Amino acid sequence: MVKSVSANGEVMDVRPENKGSDALIRIDASERSFAEFYADFYHRLRDPQDYSFFKVREFEAYEAAVGLQSYLDGSTAVEKEDLRPYEVSIDAVKCFRNHKTLQNDGMAGENMPDKKSSFVKYNANYRFQVEDVNWDAVSEMGLDMKILEKLGAVEPLLRGFKTPMLVPVRDGDGEEGNCVDARLQLRLNDDGEVVLHVHRVKKRVDFRKKFMGHKLSKEDRRNLLNSGNMGRVVDLVNPITGEMVPSLVSLDKLTNELFALRMEFVRIPKMICGVDLSSEQREVLRSGKPLFVENMVSRNNRLFNATLQFNAEKQWLEFFFNRKLKEDGFEFCIPPTFRGVTLRRWQIEKLKAGESAYIRGLVSKKGKKYQGYIRFNKEMGMIEFSFKKPFK
Repeated sequence: MVKSVSANGEVMDVRPENKGSDALIRIDASERSFAEFYADFYHRLRDPQDYSFFKVREFEAYEAAVGLQSYLDGSTAVEKEDLRPYEVSIDAVKCFRNHKTLQNDGMAGENMPDKKSSFVKYNANYRFQVEDVNWDAVSEMGLDMKILEKLGAVEPLLRGFKTPMLVPVRDGDGEEGNCVDARLQLRLNDDGEVVLHVHRVKKRVDFRKKFMGHKLSKEDRRNLLNSGNMGRVVDLVNPITGEMVPSLVSLDKLTNELFALRMEFVRIPKMICGVDLSSEQREVLRSGKPLFVENMVSRNNRLFNATLQFNAEKQWLEFFFNRKLKEDGFEFCIPPTFRGVTLRRWQIEKLKAGESAYIRGLVSKKGKKYQGYIRFNKEMGMIEFSFKKPFK
């Protein structure tokens, strides 16, 4: 049982047989206290993804601990997924905690961060805090706290990430109705102030220019346009210090910007979707190359296969479905079935040619049959459906 967490994030525990109450962590019985404690405890761990947490009855804690350990010791990765419904998810706890904060504090104000908001004034897990943001400068872009919360953009901003969606911002000329689409990100300027950086959408990538001192090869361009990732480690020139920095490069497909991530910040998990990755597999992913992984387990406890590749812009592994690996990159594959209907040869040939194909016998969730037109979207690697007419 957990006794405490050391300064370097290591768990300090005692054997379940030690029933002395003084040796264990004790918290208040309220749900709110537990949510705050659990979120803080989780993020103090050095490698929280290596742990699983379960809720059991107080008087069955000893038996549950012994039983769980026995089950884990003799179970496969797939069998361990049966424990998912009983696991305490950090995401669920955060959602509960934020919901309670929203109930207690009320809705966010228009602009000022000192007004009550669904976000607490201080969160140690965020890179930036609400009060750090210059909301007057944000308002000049036609935005405020309420608009960003409604879009779901505040949390990624405070964590230091780009907004996952394009946000309409007022153009630099200051005219009211003139807006451009962009992704936003909080950054520190040279004076140590938090500023909102605007990543505007570009029409296309200019591959003729060097990127941080690196001249893009034909293979680099093809990989970036195909998968969004360069697929190899390259040395880039730091524009400030001039040093050579080994990095991975990816393409932001929303804004058509190139993004680089230093290798020291590339993190590959030991396990992904129930599959333990070997040191060789982790090294392949860390080098930016794609890796085909089989028998992963989805949230619905279904097995699936996919090609994984580290995305420098997202700073995490990306999943590619319906694509096979080739020496020169990815090859798009037409899935043999669509919504339970096996595709005929003539339909697959039409989809390969980029044309629409008519399909019958599809069954809705309510059991009703329907038909329509399908086509294969190569950019998304998936089949699209239209009820009324063929795609243009």
